[in-house]
Amino acid sequence: MHASRRVKLQAIRGQQRRGDVGVGKTAVAGILDRETRRVRATVVPNVRRDTLQAAILNCIAPGSKLYTDDSSTYKWGAGESEFIHEVVNHAREYVRGAVHTQGIENFWSLLKRTLRGTYVAVEPFHLDRYVDEQAFRFNNRATRDNPLNDSDRFAYLMSQVGGKRLTYAQLTGKDTDSLHHSTAGTGQEEPF
Repeated sequence: MHASRRVKLQAIRGQQRRGDVGVGKTAVAGILDRETRRVRATVVPNVRRDTLQAAILNCIAPGSKLYTDDSSTYKWGAGESEFIHEVVNHAREYVRGAVHTQGIENFWSLLKRTLRGTYVAVEPFHLDRYVDEQAFRFNNRATRDNPLNDSDRFAYLMSQVGGKRLTYAQLTGKDTDSLHHSTAGTGQEEPF
């Protein structure tokens, strides 16, 4: 990246700090439960160790097995974790018996393909909704044990949204009820 462009982007986003996502990028963290074959993914504010480890701890039970790559982000202190953590070093190997990250990599591939091919211009403000949609598709895909078709998936989706209301103002963030509005939950009125 040219130095003048880097300076412009840093001015827009603020000073680049260690652990931040690259300028202009939004981080997404995810976990795949191998037993249920279900993925959980969410947009995270940064990729710092404490942020990602908190996201991991919110999703796993004590005694679980955790397989990750060898990123220093996933290194736990002695006695800090209540689960079995095994690492695969992608510089040497991608699979070592049951230790691999191929399942979640499959999800990331599908998410990226959807964002680049189907939706093309996704705003970071709405990224959580696209990630949720892709997680829903991944978690409700047809398998040998669960033969779903599009009408089954649609019926399941409609059963989950019954009685819930999402206004256009909430969706676009132009309302204080929006989760992304800066005054959400503060009791302040909009200035316009």
